Amino acid sequence: MNKEQILEAYRFRHACKEFDPGRKISEEDFAFVLETGRLSPSSFGFEPWKFVVLQNQDIREKLLPVTWGAQRSLPTASHFVIILGRTKEDLLADSPYIQHIMKDVQQLPPEVVQRKGEIYHNFLEHDFHLLDNERAMFEWASRQCYIALGNMMTAAAQIGIDSCPIEGFDKDKVEQVLREIGVMEDGHFGIACMVAFGYRVQEPREKTRRPIEEVAQWVR
Repeated sequence: MNKEQILEAYRFRHACKEFDPGRKISEEDFAFVLETGRLSPSSFGFEPWKFVVLQNQDIREKLLPVTWGAQRSLPTASHFVIILGRTKEDLLADSPYIQHIMKDVQQLPPEVVQRKGEIYHNFLEHDFHLLDNERAMFEWASRQCYIALGNMMTAAAQIGIDSCPIEGFDKDKVEQVLREIGVMEDGHFGIACMVAFGYRVQEPREKTRRPIEEVAQWVR
C-alpha cells in the first residue's frame, strides 16, 4: 500500500452514524480489525484494554436508552465494540495483572521483572502522579485504549469498512448492564469508549479539517 492509498483511507473514514443492516462484515475481515487493536502500542506494553464485541441484539436494545450517541448505530452496525480500560486495582506494579503481563506475556526473567516493576512504580508515583488518584489512573488507561481505537478504525477504512467512535453514553448505567451480563468484572474495568463498524447507507459530506499550518508547529 503506497502513501496515497493510506491517505485515501483517512479521507474515506468518517463518523458513520447509520449503517446498512443488510451488510455484514466477514469473520475474516473483522478478525483483521481486532488484530490491529491487539497489536497496538501501550505504555510499558501492559495492554490495559479489553474489547467486548457486542453482537447480541437483545443486549444492544437494552443499552439503547442509556447510549444516546448510538441511537442509529447500535441497531444497524454489523459489529459493535465496547472498549474497556483497566482500573487502578489492575495497574499497580505488584498487581496480579501487571505481574502476569511481565512474567507470562512478555516472558521477562525475574531480575528484569523486578527492575521493570520498580521503574513502572516510580513512573506512576513520581512522573505522572497517578497513584493517589484512582480516576486519573483509569483515564490514563483510557488514553491508551484510544490508540487501539484509532488503529482499528484506520485499518477498517483501509479495507472499505466504515466506523464511528462513540462517547455519548451514561457510563454508570452501561457498566451496570455489562456487569449484569457478566462481561465486566466489577472493580477491574471501566468503559473507555465504544465503536461501531459496518457499511454506510449514504455518502458523507466532504471531509473538512484545518490546514496543516494551523495544526503542526515546527521547532527547528
